[in-house]
Amino acid sequence: MNDRQLEYMLAIVKEGNISHAADKLRVSQPSLSQMIKQIENNLGTQIFKRYSNPIEMTYAGQQYISAAKKILMIQKNLHNEIHDINNEVCGIARLGMPIQRGLELISFFLPEFIKKYPHVTLKLVENGSAAIEEMVLNGEIDIGCVTTYPHYEELDYYLVENEEMILFADKDTDFAKSIPAETPITLTQAQYEPFIALKKGHSSRTIQDQLVVNYNIHPRILIETSSIEIAKRAAIACHAVMLCPRNYLNTTPELLNQARIYPILGIETKREFFICHRKDLYLPKYMRDLIKILLQAQQVEKSTDNKSSS
Repeated sequence: MNDRQLEYMLAIVKEGNISHAADKLRVSQPSLSQMIKQIENNLGTQIFKRYSNPIEMTYAGQQYISAAKKILMIQKNLHNEIHDINNEVCGIARLGMPIQRGLELISFFLPEFIKKYPHVTLKLVENGSAAIEEMVLNGEIDIGCVTTYPHYEELDYYLVENEEMILFADKDTDFAKSIPAETPITLTQAQYEPFIALKKGHSSRTIQDQLVVNYNIHPRILIETSSIEIAKRAAIACHAVMLCPRNYLNTTPELLNQARIYPILGIETKREFFICHRKDLYLPKYMRDLIKILLQAQQVEKSTDNKSSS
């Protein structure tokens, strides 16, 4: 098995289709099919089940792909260790984080990292926390910033902070007119107000759905969005309410005079912010320092928020 074969086979599994993988790899479908036949002939067994769409692996294929991932990880670790041994400060760091987290942290960590490692290419992948966590697990990115409960034993998680969930309400809602701001409330007290919701897969939406089930309520959702910034603006524009992490309030200070904030009671699942990476991934110095800079950036950002709100 050579590197090209391993990477091509992993691409086929990821895309679920030989033609899609060929397009992604910019090779012809016949040449990719021929490579599969060559590998299967060398192994003396089939890797993929015939005529399945999306493509499915045989048991032997599952073992092959598992070994391929391990081989590529070993090679990546060796490459990174050699970089460290030679005291080189160049390389590639693949960092994943949700867009909202990027808005919060980018100005705090990026200038310092670039100053310290001007020859390291930082590749930023923006996605939801669940997707970022899986990409770290699969080796598609090196370091992930996620708001989630740790799901995988294969990953190391660094707890950055616990985040408080609040109800963000337009001040002209009946709810906000009747209850003083910063009064701890249950979601049932706002159940008759229109809701702006984040799309499923976001940790805030997971918490909201949990509360809805626990209290057996059926709030009217006006719209779903992937952006907390859009959700806050929609809540004000439509005289509605939404669930939001408190630390994201200061990204839109112009909205705070129009909003009322309420701590939420009865939340069973904590909203926690982690930085994670694979346990078996060798981290060169620039990746270890990237984690340190991200941790420091969060503390600086949090301190800045506290000063601005006081």
